[in-house]
Amino acid sequence: MKRAARRHREGGLALVYFGACLVILVFAVALATAIGDYHIPLRTVFLAVWNGIGLGTAEISRIEFSIVWDLRLSRALVAALAGAGLALCGAILQALLRNPLAEPFVLGVSAGASTGAVAVIILGIGGGGLSLSVGAFGGAFAAFALVALLSNGATSGPNHTILAGVAAAQLFNALTSYIVTTSGNAQQARDVMFWLLGSFGGVRWPDFFLLLAVTALGLAICLWMARSLDAFTFGDEDAAALGVPVGRIRLILFGVTAMITAAIVSMVGAIGFVGLVVPHAARYIVGPLHLKLLPACAITGAIFMVLADIVSRILVSQQTIPIGVVTALVGVPFFAVILYRARPQT
Repeated sequence: MKRAARRHREGGLALVYFGACLVILVFAVALATAIGDYHIPLRTVFLAVWNGIGLGTAEISRIEFSIVWDLRLSRALVAALAGAGLALCGAILQALLRNPLAEPFVLGVSAGASTGAVAVIILGIGGGGLSLSVGAFGGAFAAFALVALLSNGATSGPNHTILAGVAAAQLFNALTSYIVTTSGNAQQARDVMFWLLGSFGGVRWPDFFLLLAVTALGLAICLWMARSLDAFTFGDEDAAALGVPVGRIRLILFGVTAMITAAIVSMVGAIGFVGLVVPHAARYIVGPLHLKLLPACAITGAIFMVLADIVSRILVSQQTIPIGVVTALVGVPFFAVILYRARPQT
């Protein structure tokens, strides 16, 4: 009876959390759409969106409608999807590797995806037949392979995996810098270096629809494997004893992580620490079961990234700070706290 009551209470708390997050996300996206060099009232934002989706015919300025619908709304929605995807990847990696510090940026996956994308942009690998997203995916999967090689697979501990990720990130960052400095011109170097720190400035509706498809597919696959992810938290041997095909599930989920990370990096650059901060916050509220944790990570990550995008545009007057700088200002102290709490007790 007590256990059933506890589950009922936790389920009610999760529903309240999701409902509150959904409301916050809507207003955060609206606020991100309203803020800019040309300020637009929130009421006008909602009317423009209402008109844009064909549900209204409110009279608003053509300029204001174009700013909202063609420029700012797509940017805010891509930011939300990027945050959701990175948070989802962080939750997956933390479960698979049983390490609270695991996330795409720390493990070098983002750096590998950046190298693949930059190689396509500057070197023209594939002669135009290889898209930016495919190049980023190849780099992300190469980073996964290198981390697995350096950490000696299953025989290494979680700390070895993190150290291998740091080494992989340094290697791929060095490769990216080498490609830019030896093959790119000055303008390409400036554009790429700013892009590698994260920027939502150039995204439009086609980017949104592609990222929506990738993130939705990744979330669906992960929810389908939620019980297997729960088993991984007890270790590979226990998961295998429970009937989980460890090797196959691990490969699929690593592939999902590489796919989502590559899509995000190819559009907005390498953004760190979202996958580190958000899963811990969501886990604290909804608990460790991945059937609830994964959707909580997605919606919390979406809110976090939209708010970070707002901060990046208002922190310095008349200037937009790279989004990776804002997320690092939050993520690095959080990383230090986790590292401090995980230290051996003497």
